[in-house]
Amino acid sequence: MKLLVVEDEPELREMMVQVLKEQAWVVETAATYAEAEEKTELYEYDCILLDLMLPDGNGLDLLESLQQKHNPPQILITSAKAAVEDRVKGLMSGADDYLPKPFDLGELVARVNSQLRRRQGGKKSLQAGNVELFPDERRVVVDGNPLELLHKEYHILQYFITRPTRMVDKQSLAEAVWGDHADQSDNYNYVYQQVANLKRKLKEARASIEIRSVYGFGYKLVAEGSTEDTEAGSRPEGK
Repeated sequence: MKLLVVEDEPELREMMVQVLKEQAWVVETAATYAEAEEKTELYEYDCILLDLMLPDGNGLDLLESLQQKHNPPQILITSAKAAVEDRVKGLMSGADDYLPKPFDLGELVARVNSQLRRRQGGKKSLQAGNVELFPDERRVVVDGNPLELLHKEYHILQYFITRPTRMVDKQSLAEAVWGDHADQSDNYNYVYQQVANLKRKLKEARASIEIRSVYGFGYKLVAEGSTEDTEAGSRPEGK
């Protein structure tokens, strides 16, 4: 899962990033309103941790613009404005949760976990065919048997399972799993290699799903042995 921390105080921002990365999430940052606005226009995030009092703008304005997205991210406001009226205003503006400063970093992680779970429909596990993925434990089983995956392989699988039947372009996949700056790479060989490793492990484990290559575009998760035409009737997952 990919997060954006919008926080102008350097020390707090660094502590937040550190504890969130310990959960194996991809974490990006923005220190100003302008930087946050640019990043949310260019990239997709599963959850945004949003400070309201930014040096060059009000986080509520960014919150309102994010609500116009086709698939808006979960928004967790982290603000020193702790009065009840401020919380109500933030939640009424479209935020999913409000965590007043100062906050405990353990509670921050719990709140983010809650939002990510809500994004996946409140389920504690994700199922695709005979493959089940447990986000809170970062564990995968095939027909009840453990499937050992490396860190990136796990996140690639999670990305596809949360987007069943959708075509996924390689750039969107790279940015979601490796971070925003993945689009600056000269090639996507690192994506191809990790996807190939994951495909091999799923096949060896007798998974009933497979990640199928879509020529000239990227990939798609389908039922193993499906004759479905991956170029037709599918909705691309892109910008």
